[in-house]
Amino acid sequence: KQAIESRLIALGRAHDLLMQARWSSASLAGVVRGATEPYDGLDGGRFLIEGPEIAIGSGAVIAMAMTFNELCTNATKFGALSVPSGCVEIAWTIDAERLRLSWTEIGGPEVHAPSRKSFGTRMVDRLGKQLNGEVLLDYQTSGFVYTLDVPLISLKSQG
Repeated sequence: KQAIESRLIALGRAHDLLMQARWSSASLAGVVRGATEPYDGLDGGRFLIEGPEIAIGSGAVIAMAMTFNELCTNATKFGALSVPSGCVEIAWTIDAERLRLSWTEIGGPEVHAPSRKSFGTRMVDRLGKQLNGEVLLDYQTSGFVYTLDVPLISLKSQG
């Protein structure tokens, strides 16, 4: 029940961003901040967010918001956000044709790859592929790393 509620709240925040932009596009940085804010704790500063400004279309906004919500939920349960000293670095770069984004957990407990793929893990993978992107889930001992490499054309508004 809690997982479903969390996903619905993330979807609601994504819709709020799109309504502010009349359902055309939203800033990727705004999507990231909107998704991570509820998980940032009282003092803030648990997320290091860095990347150039880019507007993404409504379909990409929903996919990215849902992805970040799932990553935040998992980091809170099992990863860097489950301990007071942990943080997450979210960074992206843009070249002529692609956006490359990474989520890197730092200072959390030792990471082990799960024995099976959960619904959330499958969803994160599927959402990246929905954007014609390549998704990499890397369970490094020092911290979980999610990487998305997606064509810029897949992030733009369709219509």
